[in-house]
Amino acid sequence: MTLALVRPAAEHLPSYAAALRRGWSPDNTRPVADEELARIAADPVSFLAAFDHRDPAGATITLPDGSTVPRLPGFRRWIWDGEMAGSIGLRWQAGSDDLPPHVLGHIGYAVVPWKRRLGYATRALALLLPEARAVGLGRIEITTETENRASRRVIEANGGILVERFEKPSAYGGGTSLRYQIALKP
Repeated sequence: MTLALVRPAAEHLPSYAAALRRGWSPDNTRPVADEELARIAADPVSFLAAFDHRDPAGATITLPDGSTVPRLPGFRRWIWDGEMAGSIGLRWQAGSDDLPPHVLGHIGYAVVPWKRRLGYATRALALLLPEARAVGLGRIEITTETENRASRRVIEANGGILVERFEKPSAYGGGTSLRYQIALKP
């Protein structure tokens, strides 16, 4: 089967939950597997609906330090090769390519450990870029840790240009990271 981005749906949920039970977290900033498994058990329909929040209307998110900030419009897709291979999400600020200071980038992704080094993240990012253009973005920013060579290769393979080294906000634990930009083709 070829790699695809799929909308989270009931038919994919058992594979997603199995990946969480194996210890994978779709969030690179904090472990959320147990939290997501609890939400699935409590209300799988609401859990799935929460992956598409194009109009967050007053919703908030919790940063790694426990602080809360307004949720941006966005959505997540699951990376799928016949089973759960990872997750990739897009967030944006309506009417602008810029992001608020508490948002590290437009796109975040995580591939399950047992499917890494197969080119999945590179392909998933390539598949998501047209969707970023479709929501009105002319460019995206994406960040990675300075020592994460694999992520740097993924970004660069998709046209990412390193624009700066920066200090992450204290809500993310500080430290130096890299910020890339990818111009989206019309």
